[in-house]
Order: sequence, then C-alpha cells, then structure tokens
Amino acid sequence: MALPKWTDERTDALTNFVGDESPVSQATVAEAAENLETSTRSVSSKLRKMGYDVELASASASRAFTDAQEATLAAFVSDNSGQYTYAEIAGLFEDGAFSPKSIQGKILSMELTEHVKPAPKVEAVRTYSPEEEATFVQLVNDGAFVEAIAEALGRSVNSVRGKALSLLRSGDINAIPKQEVTKGASKEDPLADLSVGDMTVDAIAEAIGKTARGVKTMLTRRGLTASDYDGAAKKEKASA
Repeated sequence: MALPKWTDERTDALTNFVGDESPVSQATVAEAAENLETSTRSVSSKLRKMGYDVELASASASRAFTDAQEATLAAFVSDNSGQYTYAEIAGLFEDGAFSPKSIQGKILSMELTEHVKPAPKVEAVRTYSPEEEATFVQLVNDGAFVEAIAEALGRSVNSVRGKALSLLRSGDINAIPKQEVTKGASKEDPLADLSVGDMTVDAIAEAIGKTARGVKTMLTRRGLTASDYDGAAKKEKASA
C-alpha cells in the first residue's frame, strides 16, 4: 500500500504538530506518523528535508531495558498497583532515565497495564464557540483561505491554523485550509499580543497555531511562565 504524498496541507499539519521541538524526538515522530497515517520513516525524511534536526532511531532504541531493570520495573508496578500513571512511574524509575512512552511500551509488553493508574483526562480548552466551529467548518468546505476564515471569525491566522489542525484530528474537516499568501513567514513575535502568564499552555497553543509541546519549548527557551507551566524554572534547571 502506497504511503500518502506530502501535500501542502499535510506538510502544514506536520509543521504544526512538531512545533518548535529540536531535535525532534522519535516519540514525536511516531505520534506524527500515527496522526498523519504514514510511516515514521516518511515523517523523519520529510522533517529532515525541511531542515529539522531529528533524533536518530538508533539513539532512541539504544536506551533498552536490561533484564534487571525489567524485573525491577515489573516488581515496582505490581507492588504499587493502581498508584501511579505512566508519567509518574517514568519520573520515579531509574531517576527518570526512561520516557513515559518507553515505560508504557515496556509495561505493555509485560502485560502489566492493569496495574497502572489511568492518567486524568485533560479537558480541551474551548476558545471557539460551537457556532464559530460550525462556521469554520462551513468555510473550509467552501474552500475559503486561512486569511478569509480569520477575517470572518475575527481571529489571527495562527489561531485559525491551530484550530484547523484540531478539527482535522477530530475528523470534522478533511484538510487544512490553504493560505492565500504562502511562504515569507512573518517574523512577528507570536506571543507579543498574549497575556502568557494568565493563559494555559493549551490556550496559548490554540491562539498561535502551535502544539502544546511546541509552546512549552518556546516558553522554556524564553524563560516565560504560563498559568500551568513554569518555563523560567525549566530554563534555569537546563542551564544549571
């Protein structure tokens, strides 16, 4: 079965999904491949062609579990049945040497998932009303450009692109709307008009058309703090 081609819409969706992450981890590559229904090899190749620094698959695979670590993890999970989520286990096990996804994969392979505490569901931040979403979908179906949708709804182009990505993932639209003016990306600061300290990461992501992961990376690099993410502390820790 042939893999889908990299159209402008799919490329835009990939760019928004990756955000400002650098290097792009194999975990992100795998998530993007799943969302875009293609292979991890295709995603990695496309990102590198666009100039992204992508983690080598061998680098991710090299952090394998030893027999002793696997046994310790199995005992820890079983002895603390229902007490910790995958993310919490990752933070406690081997001083955080393994990512939550690695921990999840190993626990799945050991068939111990029933001992893991379900992660609390994160409610999506609704910044578009149901009526606005319906208008958005109708405009996309009518072939409207991103700029036209932004003007009709009184939103920024970045906000429209972010919302389009959300609607694409939920299946409400079949493609990301095109921009009438392509290339020549604006050099304006996407956070300039936002009160970052009063907003959640998800709200910022939707407002500027980035992924939550990308927003966290941006906040950390700049040493900024959102209402639910301390980028300043993360930056200080990284530079220590």
